[in-house]
Amino acid sequence: MTQTPRNADPSNDLNQPSLWSGINAYRSDPLIVDLTANLPRSIREDLEQMGRFVTSHEAQELARMANQGVPQLKTHGPRGERLDVVEFHPAWHALMRRSMSSGLHSSIWDPQADVDAKDQAHKVRAARFYLTAQLECGHLCPLTMTSASVAAMMAAPAVQKDWAPKILSRKYDSTNKPAMQKSAVTIGMGMTEKQGGTDVRANTTSAERVGEGIYRLSGHKWFLSAPMSDAFIMLAQTGDGLGCFLVPRLLEDGSANGLHFQRLKDKIGNRSNASAEVEFTDTFGFLLGSPDGGIRTILDMVTLTRLDCALASSGIMRASLAEAVHHARGRSVFGKPLVSQPIMTRVLADMALDVAAATALSFRLAESFDKARDSADDAAYARVMTPVAKYWCCKIAPALIYEAMECIGGSGYIEERPIARHYREAPVNAIWEGSGNVMALDLLRVLNRGRDLFETVFAGLARDLGPAGKKTIDVLRAAMALCERDEGAARLLIEQLALAAAAAELYRLGAGKVADAFIETRLAGGWRSTYGMLDSRFDASYIVDLLYPPAT
Repeated sequence: MTQTPRNADPSNDLNQPSLWSGINAYRSDPLIVDLTANLPRSIREDLEQMGRFVTSHEAQELARMANQGVPQLKTHGPRGERLDVVEFHPAWHALMRRSMSSGLHSSIWDPQADVDAKDQAHKVRAARFYLTAQLECGHLCPLTMTSASVAAMMAAPAVQKDWAPKILSRKYDSTNKPAMQKSAVTIGMGMTEKQGGTDVRANTTSAERVGEGIYRLSGHKWFLSAPMSDAFIMLAQTGDGLGCFLVPRLLEDGSANGLHFQRLKDKIGNRSNASAEVEFTDTFGFLLGSPDGGIRTILDMVTLTRLDCALASSGIMRASLAEAVHHARGRSVFGKPLVSQPIMTRVLADMALDVAAATALSFRLAESFDKARDSADDAAYARVMTPVAKYWCCKIAPALIYEAMECIGGSGYIEERPIARHYREAPVNAIWEGSGNVMALDLLRVLNRGRDLFETVFAGLARDLGPAGKKTIDVLRAAMALCERDEGAARLLIEQLALAAAAAELYRLGAGKVADAFIETRLAGGWRSTYGMLDSRFDASYIVDLLYPPAT
């Protein structure tokens, strides 16, 4: 007699599990529950509420509609006048309204936010961001940039004083009005140019000084993220070098600030969010920092956005694999649940190890941001591990989400399922704010300025790795030495460091058998190009059930 899968609908014989919906994304994730166990009860209750929302039918419909009803550019009005506005689906605004009410754009800077956990502001926001990413990532783009922009504005206290109150507001305001007339603002970003790309020193946008801290910009940006933001952080060439500027979209009288949108990018994913090509002349901007310190200023912003890239990738991997495990538990194949088939069990368990490791590593990075001011060890971790976490978490996401899609089968390859949106979304986090090679080069930049930060990080990893620590650190030191002779070997170092740090964090969290399986297969194993390579030494069913407990 065929066993009835737990998630199947007994009222029909379609052998199709119920959809992954209405299952609390927070409470059903033992790792995130453990990672947030030391947060105040009020925050954990808020996370539970958020966990219920992100898998609800209402929320999933908002995500679907926001991505199907893509933004529309209106360059001109009926009289031929320039408009340069982008219209978004109402579902986008609903998502923005809810996420801004949660403070995803501002909470780390807000002295009134989460007052019982002020020393864990980054960690608290990380938990909210991780859960929201499981629903929809496109609207998180302007929220990420808005939050990170404050770090750049700190280089110009007068600008920060004017703009920070509008950024801290949680009253979403999508009206097309001057920033200071709105209840709240969002901030976008424009660094990339056609001829330069990652090489921002090749930027041709020019900035001419017209007053104290005020410049007139002319040029173009190949990617202007979230073009309906109220201002943009931009780089431009001053007479002294590359400067960083805050460029309002509208002037104080409501007139345009010279930004002419040429077209919206037809992107593979991230479709709910708009990205524009823009040309501009006689566009006014406020200088942030020194006229030649633009890269240094904007890197303070970029560091925060890279943390969000790692968190978002971890979140969508978690959502995708949760959907796959749920499906495998509810579908019968060859007389028993798919999840009980040995090969499938090992594939799911193998993926679960990477999702757990990426999540643990991302949250450890957020924690280091909270502690960096008072701890030299955490400051070293934040500097070294930001490019590492961003590289690895984002790099593994597309392949992992595809494998989860394959576990679902043909019904996973349809747009009606959230996993299709996650799959299309996955590559952007690896490309945005520095591709894999840029992250590897950033790590080499730290190495070339001194090994002391690495040694500080290594000491912590060795302690947390226990008996495996000495051998692992020896391998990392060998990779460092190789990179000092050969820049082309940088990816060897960054990946080995990511794996070692993820394993160390799993051990520090007391993950036991999960940590053992991860370190033995990732650091001690041979070349692995797909999932499902666990051998019988590891209890695959235990790993799956521990990290993805069956719904009750």
